[in-house]
Amino acid sequence: MTRIPLDPPRTLTGRFTEWYSRRRYGQVLEPGRAMQHNGRVLTTTLLAETSALRWRSLDPTLKALAQMVPAAAIGCSWCMDFGAFLSHHEGVAPENIRQVPVSHDSDAYTDLERQVMAYAEAMTQTPPTVTDEMVEGLRARLSDEQLVELTALVALENQRSRTNAALGLTSQGFKASCDLDPV
Repeated sequence: MTRIPLDPPRTLTGRFTEWYSRRRYGQVLEPGRAMQHNGRVLTTTLLAETSALRWRSLDPTLKALAQMVPAAAIGCSWCMDFGAFLSHHEGVAPENIRQVPVSHDSDAYTDLERQVMAYAEAMTQTPPTVTDEMVEGLRARLSDEQLVELTALVALENQRSRTNAALGLTSQGFKASCDLDPV
């Protein structure tokens, strides 16, 4: 059960957000509904999210893993659900998405994917446990542009996951449309 009502006051920004959400994803995203309680937070989030959609230096699979790992670690079922949906539409292999919660025991990932996942996990720890060796290993395989994008994606997912989990938002059923069964 959500910890905040999902029937916020109707505003022009809120109506636009709902229209766009329905058009792009087929339904209104509950985090958007929750954020409509504070128009400035909603506007800032929309700007950040639409900007992040244009980041394209990383491979879609690396992007998906960089976002799914923090969502799983934080326990944001909404983010896991929506992340699976987005990854599916980006062409990421379903096995890569299904295995994220048990990635330490899975052989579904390449060495680079494992490095990205370990980095995302280390960034998500409180306090972060990123080491110089982790970054050196990634810099050997990624450009500085890609490393900065990776870092920003993990940080953005941490914000999303912590916000959604704190507000009590849970799975909205997106994953069901992708034929992704749980592990």
